[in-house]
Amino acid sequence: MSRECFIACGTLFVAAGIALFGNLGGAGAEPPTVKLGILQFGTVNWEIDVIEHHGLDHKHGVVLDARRMANKNATAITLNAGETDMIVTDWLWVSRQRDADFDYTFVPYSEAAGSLMVHPDRGIDSLADLDDKVLGVAGGSVDKSWLLLRAYMIEKHGLDPADMVKAIHGAPPLLQEKFLQGEFDGVLNFWNYTARLRAGDSVELLRVQDILPALGVAGRLPLIGYVFRESWAAENPKALQGFLAASAAARKILVESDDEWERLRPMTRAENDAVLASLRQGYRDGVPQTSAATQRDAIAAAFAIVAKLGGRELVGQSTQLASGTVWQGTP
Repeated sequence: MSRECFIACGTLFVAAGIALFGNLGGAGAEPPTVKLGILQFGTVNWEIDVIEHHGLDHKHGVVLDARRMANKNATAITLNAGETDMIVTDWLWVSRQRDADFDYTFVPYSEAAGSLMVHPDRGIDSLADLDDKVLGVAGGSVDKSWLLLRAYMIEKHGLDPADMVKAIHGAPPLLQEKFLQGEFDGVLNFWNYTARLRAGDSVELLRVQDILPALGVAGRLPLIGYVFRESWAAENPKALQGFLAASAAARKILVESDDEWERLRPMTRAENDAVLASLRQGYRDGVPQTSAATQRDAIAAAFAIVAKLGGRELVGQSTQLASGTVWQGTP
């Protein structure tokens, strides 16, 4: 072998070695972890289970660390303490936090909203028939859906349900049970409880999403979303983008695959096929379809409405949605 050939071959060997070890180093790099705080029994668990079951987080270059907690306050505490990177909550909480100089921001996750459901034998054929009725209302006296219903009735009929009905506020499962037992004439509950009632003989008097145009809220209204710090997003763009991509991929599966819902049947606790079908359709109806700009406009319009009726207990001193509440970055 000539000296020139030896040198040339040696150079190629070294170059190949550098490329090989460089690739091994890249392949061995740990993907970023996203610590997500969620309620242990919330419907978001269905999407998270799809991500975990299909390895969608790994496919999109992240590791999802889902931390399930007992209540909404616990998730907020972990986010404030830096123990989680992200939680699921609503834009009201985010706006109020931004008014307090926290840099939280919101990416819409679901437009699924509840409905006002009534018994078929209570003589309630219209909203005017609610007078003197007993109504279960989930989420408390400043729940978004309740405030939007009140605003709609005041706008369209000059009547405030708060003055018409005996409103019983409580936890969604308890209200559902009381309604099924006949103790309430109607119930305004979260979407997954509404879906269960649709599968039975209850009557759907009004859908929350359907009243929005009359209130000046264009398009559909996102109710909850993924919430994180803007500073965390700036420091961890790959983690955020990877998680949002995994989330979108999971929703696509849930929209397109009935088989996936069969797999999730035990998690949904569907009592029968009709309930599972109703839950499936309710989830699919709630998948956001509008642009980010349209979502921001809808949230801002809805905020002004609920702030007027909910007052300081709901929004503090603010009368409009805090700037930056809805994330304006690129998924």
